[in-house]
Amino acid sequence: MNGPLDGIKVLDLSQGAAGPTCAMHLGDLGAEVIKVEPPGGEWARDLGPPFLSGVAASFLGMNRNKRGVVVDLKQPGGAEVVLRLAEQCDVALESFRPGVADRLGIGYKAMAARNPRLVYGAISAFGQEGPWRDRPGVDGVAQAMSGIMSVTGAADGPPVKVGAPAADMAAGAFTSQAVLAALLARVRTGRGQRVDVSLLDALLAFQVVPLSMYLADGRPPPRLGSAAPYAAPNEAYPTSDGYVMVAAYTPTRWAALSRAMGMPELAADPRFETNEKRVVGRRDLAAVLEPVFRTRTTAEWIGILDGADVLCGPLLGYPELMAEEHVATSAAVVSVEHPAVGTIRGTAAPGRFSDTRAGPGRPGPVFPGEDTTAVLEEHGFTADEIARLLESGVVADPGRERSGNGG
Repeated sequence: MNGPLDGIKVLDLSQGAAGPTCAMHLGDLGAEVIKVEPPGGEWARDLGPPFLSGVAASFLGMNRNKRGVVVDLKQPGGAEVVLRLAEQCDVALESFRPGVADRLGIGYKAMAARNPRLVYGAISAFGQEGPWRDRPGVDGVAQAMSGIMSVTGAADGPPVKVGAPAADMAAGAFTSQAVLAALLARVRTGRGQRVDVSLLDALLAFQVVPLSMYLADGRPPPRLGSAAPYAAPNEAYPTSDGYVMVAAYTPTRWAALSRAMGMPELAADPRFETNEKRVVGRRDLAAVLEPVFRTRTTAEWIGILDGADVLCGPLLGYPELMAEEHVATSAAVVSVEHPAVGTIRGTAAPGRFSDTRAGPGRPGPVFPGEDTTAVLEEHGFTADEIARLLESGVVADPGRERSGNGG
């Protein structure tokens, strides 16, 4: 089956995590993705350990379903190569600091002049306007400046960065959403457009719940560890051998939890009779519940709470999670094969389609530029042009160079 984006061609000039993740999402949906890297490859290739054949596993995890091209944009003629590729693409993605793409000659105006139907996605740390426009930033900096670290961590501990690169992943997801919306708009108007997404804006949207609360009453939500500032009980409680996450804040489930724990009187306790009172008195509530949870194992509590229709789940580490039968049967982890690396495993695209395919079709470029010659040929570059570009160093193809057939 073809993917839902079959026939869409994406030119991925981005580096790091946000842009490459966006391009990977589009590739998983069936788009053809051409990844353009500088000589020697982009900096995210070194984000390890671990490494597979000298390439960071995280890089390979974010760059599947892409063909690799190397273009030196700092050399005369480099920008022209990219513009010629863009003429036949539907989407272009970049993650340079604001203004850099224009200075390199591959900004939106230059590309749109060659291809008015192009959707141009630009990802930056803080956006294209405002006092922070020119500030450099990566995921950790964006997390610190977005407020998300101020609400993450234990109440008596320091602010904590989200363990996964939340800014990058949110920006990648929101950019793919915006690009798809722009492609739909193109169906009506016949024109492409520029789409700007920042790590900061993505994290602000990601925090719609706590920020909505703050904007309503002006009180910053506190750091509560695994708990939520709007519902209780809704946190992880220690058991005799681990933790169990419990979400029993609706009236029916609060009463069910009280009965399941052998304390039916709690449901009518005036200190805890409403969700609002339990949120305000969360420490007192925890002092009552935690000693009881510690009397049994996590598995025992899961059995009891499942039987009482209380929302719950064990706290799983990566080893336990990957060993779960459900993860295996849901195809949440996928594999692709590369002749030099072997099997590369990664997370699947979350969408499940009934009539179209979505998922990995090929690994990402292990070697920078491993598809340069083939891609240029497909886009109308003649053999003489490719030879001159290779000889001058404007483009690179490690396969041709190793075989002695070019460059």
